[in-house]
Amino acid sequence: MTSIGTGLVRAGPARAGRRLARLSPHARLLPGLAVALAVGAVAVLIGHWVPVVGAPVIALLLALGQRALLDRYLSAAGARLRPGAAFAGRYLLQVAIVLFGAGLSVATVVRVGASSVPVMLGTLVVCLGAAWLVGRLLRVADPLRTLIGTGTGICGASAIAAVAPVVAANAAETAYAVSTIVVYNVLAAVLFPAIGHALGLGSHAFGLWAGTAVNDTSSVVATAYTYGPEAGQYAVVVKLSRSLMIVPVVLALIAWRARRTARAGLPDGSDAAAPRPRAWRLIPPFILLFLLAAALNSAGAVPVAWHGTLPQLAGAATAVAMAGIGLNTSFAQLRGVGLRPLALGGVLSTLTAASSLALQALTGGLR
Repeated sequence: MTSIGTGLVRAGPARAGRRLARLSPHARLLPGLAVALAVGAVAVLIGHWVPVVGAPVIALLLALGQRALLDRYLSAAGARLRPGAAFAGRYLLQVAIVLFGAGLSVATVVRVGASSVPVMLGTLVVCLGAAWLVGRLLRVADPLRTLIGTGTGICGASAIAAVAPVVAANAAETAYAVSTIVVYNVLAAVLFPAIGHALGLGSHAFGLWAGTAVNDTSSVVATAYTYGPEAGQYAVVVKLSRSLMIVPVVLALIAWRARRTARAGLPDGSDAAAPRPRAWRLIPPFILLFLLAAALNSAGAVPVAWHGTLPQLAGAATAVAMAGIGLNTSFAQLRGVGLRPLALGGVLSTLTAASSLALQALTGGLR
């Protein structure tokens, strides 16, 4: 009886996968998108009743619980949701960020981005240095420690995806690094607002803290907008400025790897030779669209009457995006990361958060 039951359970996802393969690419997105929209709508309603938590965090928690239940009881249904959930988690978040940009001016973007540079660079140096030192102490092998370090210090999964081919990381190492980042994204989205209120941080201080200390852009948006719209706008600009650091970091890794390859006497075509992507391709396109939206607003092309509606639409899109991320996050995958990479991610996340607050205090910005 047990073997028959096991066979049925295993057959469910397989049949679901075959049915998905027969659908058109757009049709595959519909189930996951529909559920993400429903969870996001419920989260927005609850967020009105419990504003201190916020719709994005509520959506993430609801979706994580739903994914856990589907994995346990209806794994075939869970498989059908993943394409649409992944689409929502990635592209609706980018839509939300562009909508946020339409409410800002270019002058504000430049001012906030420039003022965040000392804290941004300081936290990045602390994170990358600690990744090298603590990673060695914890015996987390390279390139995994480099992936976790850059993911924590710059922009989460996007940085990991950009760095992975440069450091010749395999699929398992990349998955471990992303899973580690996801754990601390979830924790940050839940804990940071409560810590910020306990510390009495103002909107700008919290926005700078979230923008420099939380990993993925999605979690920065969810965390900061839970604290308040002003903190959210500030954090988005800081985070997108921080994301641009992926360009010099990747180029530096390429130069370091090329030098190491030359010293080792390896041929240019060997596996150790790092690819050389064009610098402009490392910049996520939605950052350029965010700047374009801010430029249009500065030029008066965005009607003033829209300024009250756009943040609400952006907040709703963020809630749906966080629902998609939660639906696409498997606790089984997170459990498989292992203690050492998880411990390294925890140490780096803690040091980055602490150094951001310390640098703000030193520069007189902690208010």
